[in-house]
Amino acid sequence: MPVNSHDEDHEFILRLFGSSKKDKIRRSRLIFSDMIMNNKDELKEVGVNYPTEVKFENTINRLTAQADPRQIERVVRGATFDLNLIYDAEKENEIVEDFKLIKEGLQLLEYDYLGGHGSRGYGKVGFSNLDIKTVVGEVDNDIFDNCRSMLKEV
Repeated sequence: MPVNSHDEDHEFILRLFGSSKKDKIRRSRLIFSDMIMNNKDELKEVGVNYPTEVKFENTINRLTAQADPRQIERVVRGATFDLNLIYDAEKENEIVEDFKLIKEGLQLLEYDYLGGHGSRGYGKVGFSNLDIKTVVGEVDNDIFDNCRSMLKEV
């Protein structure tokens, strides 16, 4: 079934990312942190002086044969970033279901790319060393272990 608006997404998606639909406003259960490059010094040691690079490309108008040059700034290959994702566990009986969707979303993102120009290899990401911890409150150990093992599959 086609979705015409983000507010028409599946209940599981709305649960994680919230909704701004009038009279059905929901806050997100997920908070994504800013990601700061964590291996800039390591990259400098192998000769990378800047964390981003500018690549120049051309498109050719097929009707006029006119070139349309452009430049794209991208993060250098091999850059790594720390990701902190905060999940607000509202209902204990929905945690495993939510983490299954988070795991699938991260896996799909690894198969796809961030931003534009993915066919050129831009925006390719991978996740590693994913783990969880409780910051406030308590979660049943079985639920916690189940969620942790799901993230290890990414």
